[in-house]
Amino acid sequence: MIIAEGATADPAVVRGAALFNGLADKSRLAIVRALAGGEQRVTDLVALLGLAQGTVSGHLACLRDCGLVVARAEGRQMFYSLAHGELLDLLSAAETLLALTGEAVELCPNYGTGATDGARR
Repeated sequence: MIIAEGATADPAVVRGAALFNGLADKSRLAIVRALAGGEQRVTDLVALLGLAQGTVSGHLACLRDCGLVVARAEGRQMFYSLAHGELLDLLSAAETLLALTGEAVELCPNYGTGATDGARR
């Protein structure tokens, strides 16, 4: 897809690209999906996702910086949740779109499961 040169200066395009880049990481997307079920602590996410504590913490910080996740302190623990329910609507719409495309997205030579870092744009 070719985007007109001036389109990259459009604030909506810039914000949209930042949002989708934030969700593009598999670990961050897994965290968001886990938080769709309700509040979680870092230790809960570590156990659920099988990721290292530092990895989960780093991705949560990224999601917080993007305004997608909020934290609530309770004693010495932090509970994380989605900042906006609309994120669930976005994920639902993405799942619907993925169902419509069949395997095309998964087989995409640039971003699918068979893509190599060198092939990605």
